[in-house]
Amino acid sequence: MPRAIGSIRDRAAHPPAAGPLELLEQFDHERNSNSCESRTGAGVRRLGSRGSGRNAIVRHPKEPPTMKIPLPGSGLYRRMGRWAGVVSGAAEGVRAVAAGSARFGGELSRIALGASEVAPPKGDRRFVDPAWTSNPMYRRIGQAYLLSAREIEDAVDRIGRIADPVRAQQLAFAARIVVSGLAPTNYLMTNPTVLKETFDTAGLNLVRGLRNYVTDVRRNGGMPAMVPHGAFEVGRDLAVTPGAVVARDEVAEVLRYVPTTDTVHARPVLVVPPPIGRFYFLDLQPGRSFVEHSVSRGLQTFMLSWRNPNQDQGGWDLDTYARRVSEAIDTVRAETGSDDVNLIGFCAGGIISTGLLNHMAATGDTRVHSMSYAVTMLDFENKELLDAFAGQKLVSFARGRSLRNGIISARDMGNAFLWMRPDDLVFNYVVNNYLMGRTPPAFDILAWNADGTNLPGSLHAQFLDIFRDNMLAKPGSMTVLGTPVDPGTVTVPTFVSGAIDDHLTAWKGCYRTTQLLGGDCTFVLSYSGHIASLVNPPGNPKSHYWTGGAPGADPHQWLDQATRVTGSWWEPWADWVSERSGDRMSSPVLHEAEYPLGPAPGRYVGEPSN
Repeated sequence: MPRAIGSIRDRAAHPPAAGPLELLEQFDHERNSNSCESRTGAGVRRLGSRGSGRNAIVRHPKEPPTMKIPLPGSGLYRRMGRWAGVVSGAAEGVRAVAAGSARFGGELSRIALGASEVAPPKGDRRFVDPAWTSNPMYRRIGQAYLLSAREIEDAVDRIGRIADPVRAQQLAFAARIVVSGLAPTNYLMTNPTVLKETFDTAGLNLVRGLRNYVTDVRRNGGMPAMVPHGAFEVGRDLAVTPGAVVARDEVAEVLRYVPTTDTVHARPVLVVPPPIGRFYFLDLQPGRSFVEHSVSRGLQTFMLSWRNPNQDQGGWDLDTYARRVSEAIDTVRAETGSDDVNLIGFCAGGIISTGLLNHMAATGDTRVHSMSYAVTMLDFENKELLDAFAGQKLVSFARGRSLRNGIISARDMGNAFLWMRPDDLVFNYVVNNYLMGRTPPAFDILAWNADGTNLPGSLHAQFLDIFRDNMLAKPGSMTVLGTPVDPGTVTVPTFVSGAIDDHLTAWKGCYRTTQLLGGDCTFVLSYSGHIASLVNPPGNPKSHYWTGGAPGADPHQWLDQATRVTGSWWEPWADWVSERSGDRMSSPVLHEAEYPLGPAPGRYVGEPSN
């Protein structure tokens, strides 16, 4: 049944979700509170767990009392050493700040005199109105903002040189949001485009904007909508590649897609999407579907569609998801008669698959012939932007919060990602929806982005531990399905892809996946960012990727020697996996009567995030 989606569904009864800054404030409040719960050691919650027993008890031990007397070995001398290091660097920092202040004052004077050359960076769409250069007042306003933003960034960078790196990243993250929010383009009287629209429409744009705002408060927790409500329907506009549900249990469905070629390769492909978000970012509109492209290349393509968990499924963890992938492999083998399959994991789906492959290597299981990774990081040594969330205490707070609540809600997950790019994903829509009074354009990928899913608390806690302690890169630091994890034991051939402008899984981190695995690796680097690199159909003249020889230890050296190729990385992936998919055979005919569970995209993709 087609299902209407848009910016949000069924959220009127829910309070606005906390953004990253509010979470930091809540963390500080909870850390310093002396609630009755913390005094009594409460916080025990029963969580249903497929992976660890249905009524597993997750306990949250009390924090040990703070040591009041600096006894030997209590860390006093370590703290003194750190303080000494900070003090020794403070003088240099003060001199740098003073020099920056002098430059700032001088440039501000030139702005006032109309002699400044400060200009927005290339690609900054906020200042495209000609008034920002032709009108003296707006030129000065824009230049003063850009200068101030640059000075704040420089000051944060200087502070970062003498502060803890994680604290510095947190400060930079907060500063970026504040600076974005203070842009003159976000306000009626300092945005010439909005003022012109207000005069031209006699203020109707503001009336429409107020209506849009009220709608967003009711439906979207006060966040601006990125796509018109109901613009797309899953099963009608999106996720329309023909197929059938061939298996379903409480964790996931397995979808099989109808071949579109006369012959297909004998060895099938099983796609493992991330449990964060719905699978259909891989099956958007026709012509923009990874699934459609895979099928068109003669690959027997299967897809896991994860269930949208609620609090009753809060105990699902890596064991739960890895076990379900293993069961899906057996389903695919039974459907096709193949002894083994090719896996491809997207984002966190690659992490889940790695845990399973590690267990399979330890048990002599050969049901997987090859593995492909798409924007998957296994080594989190350098998290770049994500360092803002890497503090030990902040991670521990977030971990405990998700376990107490049972799930991380779709709204919290979505807002965390939005605030990583505030200009593009938040304030751009504030101006468009509320000040200009316009309806946002209908983009399929933004409809998917707004159609979020919950994440089980136990899985979220494990992801945080992996992220904070870099556990996948340290053999034996964790177990999946009872087996200590060591990616080096994974020796099947692997195809690894990254995206050069990825702000979530930096391409150099994806590249390091090739250094952790034990088998032969092929690396391909795509252009664009995280999601845009995944939704990358052939035929776009701007699309390109880099391919090179065997990946060595240095990603920069690999890139220097790589060849830039016009096109989509989907094409070299399909070539690579086709070479490992066996001989061609006549395409099977799928009869509807054989699949009583219903057609693709299945039932679970439509479950709301209540």
